[in-house]
Amino acid sequence: MTTLPLSPARERILLWLLALTQFTVVMDFMVMMPLAPQLMRAFNIEASTVSGAVSVYAWCAGLSGLLAATYIDRFSRKRLLLTMFFLFNLSNLACALAPTFHLLVWSRAFAGLTGGVLASIVMAIIGDLIPPQRRGAATGIVMTSFSMAAVAGVPVGVVLAAKFGWQSPFYLLVVFSLIIWALAARVLPKLDGHLSKRVPLSEVVPNLIGLFRVPRHLSAFLLSGVNMLTGMLVIPFISPVLVNNLGVQPAEITYVYLAGGCATLFSSRLIGGWADRAGKHQVYRYMAMFSILPMLFMTHMPQMPLLAIILFFPFFMTSVAGRNIPLQALMTTIPEPAKRGAFLSANSALQQLGSGVGALIGGMGLHSDSSGHIIGYGSNGYMAAGLTLFTVWWVGRVNGAVGAPAPAGRPAA
Repeated sequence: MTTLPLSPARERILLWLLALTQFTVVMDFMVMMPLAPQLMRAFNIEASTVSGAVSVYAWCAGLSGLLAATYIDRFSRKRLLLTMFFLFNLSNLACALAPTFHLLVWSRAFAGLTGGVLASIVMAIIGDLIPPQRRGAATGIVMTSFSMAAVAGVPVGVVLAAKFGWQSPFYLLVVFSLIIWALAARVLPKLDGHLSKRVPLSEVVPNLIGLFRVPRHLSAFLLSGVNMLTGMLVIPFISPVLVNNLGVQPAEITYVYLAGGCATLFSSRLIGGWADRAGKHQVYRYMAMFSILPMLFMTHMPQMPLLAIILFFPFFMTSVAGRNIPLQALMTTIPEPAKRGAFLSANSALQQLGSGVGALIGGMGLHSDSSGHIIGYGSNGYMAAGLTLFTVWWVGRVNGAVGAPAPAGRPAA
């Protein structure tokens, strides 16, 4: 399969459109975390219960991604992206309209089932369009979605939630997603070159099982799952801990995420280019090792003023988000081109399952004392640090397909 001929300008437009698509998915997932204090008050629940809503999204996204591996390479990338994006938008509307926490959880499950496929489609498009030697830079552009969500999406969502109720961010997502959907429908090409090698329907399930019989696939899947698990031991509980333990006001969480997002907005593309020059394995090791100290400090943070928290958070966000950039670029080199969509769907599924396991385990160890302080967060940091060290060692066992073709292309940015 050859890469579609794209001019540099056209390629940049497509990559930034994919980044905006991914932005809505990341914001949808991330906004639940700073909204935790408001959800706890609105529904009279504890932090561990809120983690259940985060976890169910991840579990359903994982299941959806795994099922997508059976069909993602059987449809035009564009058609599948637009279909799942539309259903994802309906899930956000369902979240906004949920009158009880139980219905909110069911709506989050729907969001996971739809949003979990979008990340796989986005990465498959990158794999189809961008040659391996430049996928780090391309992934860095798309991964700025995380930064954009932290800089703009989450802070705006938190402010709206503080003034108009926790439902407001989901209404905002509905409107914004409709605009991006319309742009994608107009700008994206058909992206159906992979259909020339479409696998017969009778071979879909055996081929899915076959993905898990390839040793290099299994090594990559384990790395992806554990990498996500480590972050989710810490990230979902940041806002409740800052509010309940350090006295940060819910509206002030906006400034914390804004500072971290601004840092990653600049660092994402730098890290992506660095991964192309120095090697994806090596850059992942550096970023993973760098992330250990910020994670430990976050989970053992002493009483400190808001300004100090704001100044620290960029280090946390840059390190934890930064290690995902070389990892995602590395994942596109693992499978053979004809199996790229199915592999990335399975990989995304296992990443989501890792997120679900991390949020579930992280929430199980937390409880509130008589004064409302959240206890047990430090243990999550130690587990995250230990598992990060494991990934630093394990990444050396993850290798790409031997002899995989490197399609020609133009600069990603």
